[in-house]
Amino acid sequence: MEPQNKTMKENLDRRRFLGAGLTAAAATPAAFSQETGSAAPAAKAGYSLPFNPRTQQAMPMHNLGRTGFKVGLLSLGGQATLEIPGKESESAAIINRAIDLGINYIDSAAGYGNGTSEKHIGMVLKTRRKEVFVTSKTADRTYDGSMRLLESTLRNMNTDHLDLWQIHNLQTREQLEQIFARDGAIQAIEKARQQGMTRFIGVTGHYEPNVLIEAIRRHRFDTLLMAVNAADRHYLSFIEHLLPAALEQRLGIIGMKVATRGRVLSSWTPPPAEQQNERMRTKLSGTLTIQEALAYNLTLPVSTTIIGVDTVAQMEENVAFASSFTPLSEAQMRELEKRTLPIVRQALYFRRWDLGA
Repeated sequence: MEPQNKTMKENLDRRRFLGAGLTAAAATPAAFSQETGSAAPAAKAGYSLPFNPRTQQAMPMHNLGRTGFKVGLLSLGGQATLEIPGKESESAAIINRAIDLGINYIDSAAGYGNGTSEKHIGMVLKTRRKEVFVTSKTADRTYDGSMRLLESTLRNMNTDHLDLWQIHNLQTREQLEQIFARDGAIQAIEKARQQGMTRFIGVTGHYEPNVLIEAIRRHRFDTLLMAVNAADRHYLSFIEHLLPAALEQRLGIIGMKVATRGRVLSSWTPPPAEQQNERMRTKLSGTLTIQEALAYNLTLPVSTTIIGVDTVAQMEENVAFASSFTPLSEAQMRELEKRTLPIVRQALYFRRWDLGA
C-alpha cells in the first residue's frame, strides 16, 4: 500500500477525517495489487476506454481504482426520472445534458424500473457510447439468471459490452454464499469479463458492511459501489468499517445514497404515511441542503459519487456545485453528521435494522 493510502486508512480507523486530504487521496495514481497483477483486459479487441473531452474542464477527476479510467468527481445515477416508464424524452434530455456538461460515468441496474433505466440510457448510447463509462448490475444470485439479465442489459443499452458489471445490493451471508457457489453469480461476471462482455467487475451494497468486507476479501473485484451519506457514522458505518478495506485494496470506490431519495433534505416533505413504504416511513423532513449533502460525500476518499436527478435543472445545479467544490474540514464534516442524528433511521433506511437477523 502506498504511504498516503496507508495513512488514510489509519486515520479512518481512528474515526477521524483529513478534510481536503481525503479527496486528494482518491486521485492517487492507479496501481496494481500483488494479487491482481494487472488491469482487466479490454472488453473487445481494439476498443479503448470511453473518453468525454469535457470532463477535465468541468470538474476534478480521480482514478477509478486500478482500472486506468479517469472519472469525474460527480456521476449520473440511473434512478429518479431515468427509471420511470413513459419518461423517454425527459430521460434523454437529462442524459444528453449530463454528457454535455462533462459527466463521463453513468450508473444503472437491470432492476431499475424493470429495465426502464437501461432502455432510457440506451437511447442515448446509440450515438454517444464512446463518451461515457457505462455500468449495470445483476441482482440475480445465480449464474444462469445473471447471464440472462446480461443479455437483456446489453440489448436494452444498445451496446455489445459494459464497462462495468456488478453484483447488485449484496446484503446477507446467505447471499454471499449463493454468489460464490459453483452455479453462482460470480461465475457469470467472470465469464462476462473473459468473453469481453464487460471490461471490469464490481460489487455493490447498502445493508451490512461486514458482508461486503468479506466479499472483497474473497474476490478480486475492480470496484465497490457503497451507500454512504452524512448519517453513515451513526449506524453500521460503511465509512468506519468498509471504506478502509476498500482503500487498502485500491478499488474504484463509488458513493451513492447522497440524499436518500430526498429524505436527508430539509426541502423534502414526507408524503402521507399510507403512501410511504413501511420500511421508509417517516413524519420528519430532512436536515441538510442538497449542497451540504453533496459536499459531505464529495469530501470522502471515493473515486466518484453518483446521484439521480428529476430534471435537467437539477443536473446542471449538481455539476455546477461539483465544478467549484472545495473539500470540507473535519469540523464541518462532524457538524453535518451531528445534524443528521435526529433523522438517522430515514437517512439510512436501507441498512440492516433488524439486529437479530
